[in-house]
Amino acid sequence: MTRLIDLSSDTATQPTPAMRQFMAEAEVGDEQRREDPTVNRLQEMSAALVGKEAGLFLPSGTLCNIIAFCLNANRGEAVILHKQSHPNLSESGGPAWLANVMLRPVEGERGIFGPEQVRPFISAGDTHAARTAFISVENTTNHGGGKVWPLENLAALRALANDHGMRLHMDGARLLNAQVASGIPAATFASYADSVWFDLSKGLGAPVGGILMGDRAFIERARLLKHMFGGAMRQAGVIAAAGIYALEHHVDRLADDHANAKLLAEGLASIPGITLAHDSIDTNIVFFDISGTGLTPAQLERGINAQGVRFGANYDFTHLIRAVTHLDVSRADIEQTLSAIRSVVAAA
Repeated sequence: MTRLIDLSSDTATQPTPAMRQFMAEAEVGDEQRREDPTVNRLQEMSAALVGKEAGLFLPSGTLCNIIAFCLNANRGEAVILHKQSHPNLSESGGPAWLANVMLRPVEGERGIFGPEQVRPFISAGDTHAARTAFISVENTTNHGGGKVWPLENLAALRALANDHGMRLHMDGARLLNAQVASGIPAATFASYADSVWFDLSKGLGAPVGGILMGDRAFIERARLLKHMFGGAMRQAGVIAAAGIYALEHHVDRLADDHANAKLLAEGLASIPGITLAHDSIDTNIVFFDISGTGLTPAQLERGINAQGVRFGANYDFTHLIRAVTHLDVSRADIEQTLSAIRSVVAAA
């Protein structure tokens, strides 16, 4: 079977042999009773990494977000977030169904926004308007092509939230990509947020899970919702071990993914009819427009699939395509991917 070069998402990563061995040897206990030592260690490591008091191991990043949305707002209150953020577009209506919150989407270049976009949507709450409870930011931004949030924007939003008695939540699915790309510690980014999480199953390469973090009272409340939403587990140390291994071995290597994304972008920009959607490649996400080739995303996808390459085609039902580099994609794979695209475009 031909090996697939899967650039559709960094969730495509496979646990490495060393990670699998570490998982196999993990000490386990009853996670729901807080008796799994490996889960406990992962939670403590993660909280320390972002400078928070406590952490909670959850099956997915979407569950991290929905629990945070439930806890940062009361039912019927509002959250301000970017219009292209994951909770607004890709969580199956969970904020409305499970958290019962109003979403106030705002504009902002590459997923980044500031007080000027937020102020019009702030409400103290009255007979007609829902109270604005918190602001949610995504670092790095997905639709923004892996853009890292500037600290000045976070500081300004933190000050605004304080002025209006609001909280701030950070969807940090790729927070460690932001750390590696910017040289700014994850704890610095997280210091502006009341709640924060990062994903283990994207660039870090673990097969499952995310860690939600905040102060101890917040995490105790989150534990109740974890159970309520069916996220409690038993001998979960087997999968938590993958997260520990990832934090100890796979953080610094994210720089390789960023370098490969830049290499891919440079190659794409040289192909007639293809233009990059963003003027810089900050981390591991590349969006590109193929409208100038005369091909539809589906046509390009079929052509490269035949050569063992996969993208996230037809993104947002436009001519945009997303490519995401990760630990299972090498420099040689990028060269092979570019060769496949060139051949398909030339044939068209």
